[in-house]
Amino acid sequence: MKLLHIDSSILGDNSASRQLSHSVVQAWKTAEPAAVVTYRDLASDAISHFSAATLVAAGTTAELRNAAQQHEAELSASTLTEFLAADAVVIAAPMYNFTIPTQLKAWIDRIAVAGQTFRYTEAGPEGLCGDKKVVVVSTSGGMHVGQATGVGHEEYLKVMLGFMGITDIEFVRAHGLAYGDDVRNKAMSDAQAHISEQLFAAA
Repeated sequence: MKLLHIDSSILGDNSASRQLSHSVVQAWKTAEPAAVVTYRDLASDAISHFSAATLVAAGTTAELRNAAQQHEAELSASTLTEFLAADAVVIAAPMYNFTIPTQLKAWIDRIAVAGQTFRYTEAGPEGLCGDKKVVVVSTSGGMHVGQATGVGHEEYLKVMLGFMGITDIEFVRAHGLAYGDDVRNKAMSDAQAHISEQLFAAA
C-alpha cells in the first residue's frame, strides 16, 4: 500500500494542519504497517505555479528543451507520478483567505492532467483515479462548513477530486482555531479523537 502525504501550511511547527496530517499518517501506518509513505512539503519545497512556461516545456520534445524547460517537465512528471502511484493520499489543507493555500493549488494543477487523471468523452468528463482514497485535513480559523465562505475550500477540493474520479473522501476537521484557546483546544482534541477512534474503525 502506497500513501502520499501532502503538507501545505506555511506555519511550520505551529501548523495545526501539519500536526493533524502527521497524526493521520501515523494512524494509517499503525493500521497498515506495510504502508510505504511518500512525503511532499509544498511550503518548504514549493512547486512553481502553472504557467506558460509549464505548457511550453510540456510541448517541447526532450532533446530540444533548455535547462529551465527540462526542470519544469521533470517537476510535472515527478509530481504526477507520485500521485498516480499512490493508493491513498493525505492532504493537509488549511484555509487561507477562504480557499486553499496557493502552494496546494499549484500541486493540484500538476496532477490535473487530461489523459492521465481525467479524460473527456462523448458523454462528458470521466475521472481516472476512482480507486484512490483521500483524507483531507481541513483547518480554519473560523467556521465555514456549509457556508458560502467554505465554497473555495472543502467544496473546491470535493469538486476537483471528484473530477478526477475520487469519491472516497474523508475530512478530518479542526475549525474555529482563532476563536480562543478553549475552542481551539476542543477542535484539535476532537480531530485527534476522530483520527484515533473513527478514521480506521472499519479497517
